[in-house]
Amino acid sequence: MRPHHDGSALYVPEQAPALGDTVSVFVRVPADDDVRTVHVRTTPDGEPKFAEAVLDRRTGDELWYRAEVPVRNPVSRYRFLLSGRGTRRWLDAAGVHDHDVPDAGDFRLVAYDPPPAWVRDAVVYQIFPDRFARSAAADTRTVPDWAIGCDWDTPVVGYGPQTPRQFYGGDLDGITERLDHLDRLGVNTVYLTPVFPARSNHRYDAASFDHVDPLLGGDAALARLAAAVHARGWRLIGDITSNHTGDAHEWFTSARDGSAAERELYYFDAAGDYESWNGVRSLPKLNWGSAELRRRFATADDSLLRRWLRPPYGLDGWRVDVANMTGRRGRDAYTHEVAALLRRTVAETRPDALVVGEHGHDHTGDLDADGWQGTMNYVGFTDPVWSWLKHGDEPVPNFLGTPGGVVRRSAPEVLATMDVFRSLVSWRAYTHSWQLLSSHDSARIRTVVGDAARHEVAAGLLATMPGTPMVFAGDEWGLTGGNGEGSRTPMPWHRPQDVDQGTFAAYRSLLALRRDEPALRHGGLRRVYADADTLVFLRESPAGSVLVLARRAAGRPVRLVGLPAATNRYGGAPDLRPDATGALVLPADGPTFQVWRLG
Repeated sequence: MRPHHDGSALYVPEQAPALGDTVSVFVRVPADDDVRTVHVRTTPDGEPKFAEAVLDRRTGDELWYRAEVPVRNPVSRYRFLLSGRGTRRWLDAAGVHDHDVPDAGDFRLVAYDPPPAWVRDAVVYQIFPDRFARSAAADTRTVPDWAIGCDWDTPVVGYGPQTPRQFYGGDLDGITERLDHLDRLGVNTVYLTPVFPARSNHRYDAASFDHVDPLLGGDAALARLAAAVHARGWRLIGDITSNHTGDAHEWFTSARDGSAAERELYYFDAAGDYESWNGVRSLPKLNWGSAELRRRFATADDSLLRRWLRPPYGLDGWRVDVANMTGRRGRDAYTHEVAALLRRTVAETRPDALVVGEHGHDHTGDLDADGWQGTMNYVGFTDPVWSWLKHGDEPVPNFLGTPGGVVRRSAPEVLATMDVFRSLVSWRAYTHSWQLLSSHDSARIRTVVGDAARHEVAAGLLATMPGTPMVFAGDEWGLTGGNGEGSRTPMPWHRPQDVDQGTFAAYRSLLALRRDEPALRHGGLRRVYADADTLVFLRESPAGSVLVLARRAAGRPVRLVGLPAATNRYGGAPDLRPDATGALVLPADGPTFQVWRLG
């Protein structure tokens, strides 16, 4: 064990500080470590200050030091200086360093209003409406002119111009009829990709924000789904595009026809050409320098952001599409303004609603700024897990589009990626971000890892690491897909032979374990051991601690000294009892995923 601190309640008992507070923080140091004194370094108003920590208590072979951190700024940074006999080391959110490090990796106390409390216990289930389920009413609807009508068993093309046009006819009442499946799985938050009218199956090219697509059942179907979700005590999250609309959107068609009021909502040049997302002409980019856009989108009492948060729909928050590009274009840098505006508007309308921003790459500069309360953590979770568990030599496209696709890496390399991104945001932002194995924009986890055994290891990490787990509909059945379009697979409700019941049972058990063990929802994270094929970590909380073993392949037994006896909670391995040397010996088989509750 090494000196350790993180932002969880075990180390920071005050989880929602206010400006002007002084917060006690704790750091634990092995008694045999060369540490004589501990100082906390803070940077109020940008100026470094040091204060000596005091020895608070001793538990077993560890010393606990307490320091006081003033919450002087909305984001107050701190780190620890560990001094010994001729040694001096820093402890920040990236770990222990024997060299000087910049402030970017410091721990953070955030005094902005916290995310809603329910999010810490959320398990999110992502639904792509066109591919989830059809109600009987879907058979009465006419296939739109932009679409290629498909039977539910028609294979997804995956590549080429047909991909956004394949239309399967899933609708919102179909989702309502299948909520028992979500209940059996163990999720409690439903996230829908866009439901507004559009000219594609993904609906990220909205033609209006004023009503729900009639192909999905219209406004009344969303109200019925919301009522059914809320009746179960669950939450319902919508998806909004703040970076662009579709070129069929009423705002854009008016702008293209010369309306000055709408023209300022977009980026038009003198020749009448316009900016679009990544050059895709059907997705014209919104100009957040426009006060009128801010009014229509957010601040007006009848704005689109507010309307769907109110009854009878009562959405419990928004996932914001392409949050990383929103408000950014050349010299324009409105991103943080827009994020804060949307969050403020949502909080005014629904104080208990969530705002999560999509980032496909580095999100660290956009969180902890009174805007997005978390992100979809592709770069700090999805990609590292993929690179550790990837199986075989077949290329798998990386979500970020990196040439060569997913590269297979060892556990220490994977942990380095996770740690560096985690260290650049607050613990609060990290734990309120969505950790995911796949989504409608990526390959499916089953295709990446290749088999059920590694899929179980991936699902285990999803359920036991910090953050909010997000399950893409169909992953729990072992569905496959080699890229974002190809992964948008219709749910095989009527083809039980295509469902991996073993994978479904694993997801159910793992999500139940997360629900039953407070440490998996609210605990800290302490690394214990890693080699190329093995990862061992602790999740620790005031309510208890659990020990997690993940292996991608068989290896050597892992011996851990200084831990108490432990009861197996997942994976079927024996309970652990200290041997004659006082060590717990973890099994060497693999691939495997095991969890024990410490005695």
